[in-house]
Amino acid sequence: MLSIFGLASCNPAISESNSAAPSESLPSEPPTTVQPEASQDLLAQQLLAQGQILPVTAEVDLNGQIVGLEVAETPQQQATGLMARESLPDDRGMLFPFEPARPVSFWMKNVLIPLDMVFIHDGEIVAIAEDVPPCESTPCPTYGPENQLVDYVLELRGGRAAELELQVGDAMTFNWLEDPQAS
Repeated sequence: MLSIFGLASCNPAISESNSAAPSESLPSEPPTTVQPEASQDLLAQQLLAQGQILPVTAEVDLNGQIVGLEVAETPQQQATGLMARESLPDDRGMLFPFEPARPVSFWMKNVLIPLDMVFIHDGEIVAIAEDVPPCESTPCPTYGPENQLVDYVLELRGGRAAELELQVGDAMTFNWLEDPQAS
């Protein structure tokens, strides 16, 4: 059976205290392992074979460049994230919302391409993990600001954050093309 550590291509771990929603364990608590049911396991294997492509339901203006966002809303979408994708266009990204805001860390298991991870809280960039390489050994390293609340993580093609001159402290506002709770 496929085991998924946490949730997301760059998976946020699940906290024992709030396992109903994706989150990261606080530093004093070890992350748990999520094992999908048999039907979910088959779906996960199919998604890993081809990569998940979600509809663009939001966009963001990054210093004059409009980027369409695939929003990973469900635990399964977050668990799969950008795994098995062979490319990510410059005008595309994946957004991981976290409600309520919480500390998160992501990893690169089964991700084939380098990514930039932009960590956001209250509409402001609080950290950027740039050009994060795919995980090639176990255990995979994790990335994210320790003990800092995050309500969104934006993943872009590796190197894109530097090209767009994104910096900690920059404001970030998402334009929802479709109500994220309606899908």
